[in-house]
Amino acid sequence: MEIGAQIFFTDYSMAPTDLAVALEERGFESLWVAEHSHIPVTRRFTHPQGEAALTKEYFDVMDPFVTLSAAAAVTKRLKLGTAICLIIQRDTIQTAKSVASLDQISQGRFLFGIGCGWNAEEMEDHGTVYETRTLKMREQIEAMKEIWTKDVAEYHGKIVNFPPMNAWPKPVQKPHPPVILGGAFRLAARRALRYGDGILPAAPSAGSGSPEEFMPRWREMAEAAGRDPNSLSVTLGGAPENTDLLKRNRDLGVTRMNVRLPPANKDKILPILDRYAKLIPQVRN
Repeated sequence: MEIGAQIFFTDYSMAPTDLAVALEERGFESLWVAEHSHIPVTRRFTHPQGEAALTKEYFDVMDPFVTLSAAAAVTKRLKLGTAICLIIQRDTIQTAKSVASLDQISQGRFLFGIGCGWNAEEMEDHGTVYETRTLKMREQIEAMKEIWTKDVAEYHGKIVNFPPMNAWPKPVQKPHPPVILGGAFRLAARRALRYGDGILPAAPSAGSGSPEEFMPRWREMAEAAGRDPNSLSVTLGGAPENTDLLKRNRDLGVTRMNVRLPPANKDKILPILDRYAKLIPQVRN
């Protein structure tokens, strides 16, 4: 099992370049960043973990492709992921280019974590219909795969639709960067098995349950869908600072666990990284 780190980069957090170097030096496998374009003042739904979870960094978070590009430029090994990219709020063709460009800049280190989110007003401000958001997300990924893998790409769905086109660059990773579905386990698992390469289940309080509960079910679902569960990644947030608990999740088949970092400066973040750096060799497969 690998250990990664996830953060909301803001103008008051440790800089992406500094954090990326610090993670790579300490043996972390990956860096994951969040996305929100904005938070509407009036909202009919709250955060899945309660209104108290909607803290300041949700309002202030930087663009994920900008921060990960900066991180890519100063590292050689560190993988770079979105947790999660709200693709339903993004243009499909332009996002396909952003993904391929970042995969090129990083020389094949990008992990494309996606989800449809919960903030109805946020997505509606981008022209996305809340009731059909999951259909749009699936069609967007199907369309992006056409763009990433074909010299002449076209896609004709109910929501995403474009005629034959040429688009470069293509990603370094073949056939494309891993598409990792975030969300409550039951929903994320179904979507991942249909058109993804892994899952990033939400916290238990958001409806995902514990690894002991969902990992056996995940393997059963994958095998029933004709997918090899060993070829599909499972990424969990909230890595405990406990070797025994980390090893337990490793033995259950979890691919990686991410340390949740505060949007803080290096004085607060580096001691956290130093503590986990001592655990990494003990839990790595």
